[in-house]
Amino acid sequence: MGRNKTLACFFISMAIPVIGYIGIQLTPYDVMYQAPHGHFFIVSLVSALALALSLLIGVVAVRVRNIKVTFLSLAYVSLAAIFMLHGLSTPGFLLHHSDMSAYAAQLSVLLAAFWLWLCSMSGDRAVVRRLTSSQRWLLPLWCLLLLALGIAMWNNQDFVHMLPIKGETSKRVTTCCILLLNSWTIMRNMQIYLRSRFPLQLAIVYSTGWMFVAQIIMVTGQHWRLSWWLYHILLLASVISIIGGIAHEHLNKGSLSLSIKLLFKSTPQDLIHTYISPSVRELVVATEEKDAYTAGHNYRVALYALKLAEELGLPDSQLKAIAHGGLLHDIGKLNIPDGILNKPGKLSAEERLIIEQHPLTGYELCKRLGFMLEELSVIRSHHEKWNGSGYPDRLAGENIPLVARITAIADVYDALTSSRSYRKAMSHEEAMNILLKESGSHFDPRCMSAWGRLVQEQETFFLDTVKSNQQSRLEL
Repeated sequence: MGRNKTLACFFISMAIPVIGYIGIQLTPYDVMYQAPHGHFFIVSLVSALALALSLLIGVVAVRVRNIKVTFLSLAYVSLAAIFMLHGLSTPGFLLHHSDMSAYAAQLSVLLAAFWLWLCSMSGDRAVVRRLTSSQRWLLPLWCLLLLALGIAMWNNQDFVHMLPIKGETSKRVTTCCILLLNSWTIMRNMQIYLRSRFPLQLAIVYSTGWMFVAQIIMVTGQHWRLSWWLYHILLLASVISIIGGIAHEHLNKGSLSLSIKLLFKSTPQDLIHTYISPSVRELVVATEEKDAYTAGHNYRVALYALKLAEELGLPDSQLKAIAHGGLLHDIGKLNIPDGILNKPGKLSAEERLIIEQHPLTGYELCKRLGFMLEELSVIRSHHEKWNGSGYPDRLAGENIPLVARITAIADVYDALTSSRSYRKAMSHEEAMNILLKESGSHFDPRCMSAWGRLVQEQETFFLDTVKSNQQSRLEL
């Protein structure tokens, strides 16, 4: 779908509920439909189900190492939990005052809008970096805060009146805040979607848009009229949209149960072999289609780097970062013209500068897709050199992130043992001689020492992988 068609579909999908809402109000069919029993049971049960799914999303986010998905989980946990309070506080059932239900609905959208806004920030922003370092604890801590807030609202009506969402003026201010937050979220994620075509970004755009339309109806509609009920449907559509986007992006094709099992595979090799999200796979394929000589390069680099990281004793979190980062380390080459990328002769100085931009281009794309800092380090810094002569940042020594130093060795080894448009593939022995000579200049000596041990211990694996790669090149 082209840019103009994508934008048109989005605006139409937002216009339809607005037109429907106004249209119903202008007809005699906008009758009072006072159904407190339905409101109490349906809203409470649907919100509880949405809460359970949002909590599951939070667990998935930690497994796939994506801070954007964590923020989405926090947004919809907020929406579902506080909106469940809205349903449970329907007047005449468990509580007998009406203020709680109205305030809870607005508060749920406001909190969700805040986390969605944070979700639209780049991964290198200071606030996102700090939250990323505590990703595993964000969901449980936020759930405890929501629980405390819910108990306080439930047990103390005066506390409800203290919230800054009481009265017409406060409603307008709250609505303006939600408008600003949601507009930023929609704009940023639409920009990212048009570049990456990741389905989750488009799902966020639609979900956020429907959430804002729901807020408009909530504050302008008359309680219990038929038009007023529309905002409940829009909030449900908002939740369904985001769950569908996450399922599309992070669950493999096939059965749902198989996809969930694959999410909980424990080893990084399993991550490469059996769980690569469809969207990441499409990016890898697109990168390699740009250059026929690099077919399989991203996978082999990730696998070589993982083996080296295991030899160095890195923890699982860094192994997974290397797996993801290794698969996407060359994603920035998508923006390099084919004539430069596949040029058989020597590159000019200008062409070399264009090639050297690909780590930054890949970094800029992936930081907006929610990748964690260590994955981003692999993508940005895998061409840095130990002596500081690499690119793009001229980092030296231990200023280069360890995950990038590891990936650099794997990347060069696979490049040397693969055919290129300008030279034939080297043998395993020739490549190893070059790598060993570059220890202390191009490569971290400690990493090269571990690489030497690894190759000695698993020589058959390396020889077989190189042979298979070179044989496949001959068959093309």
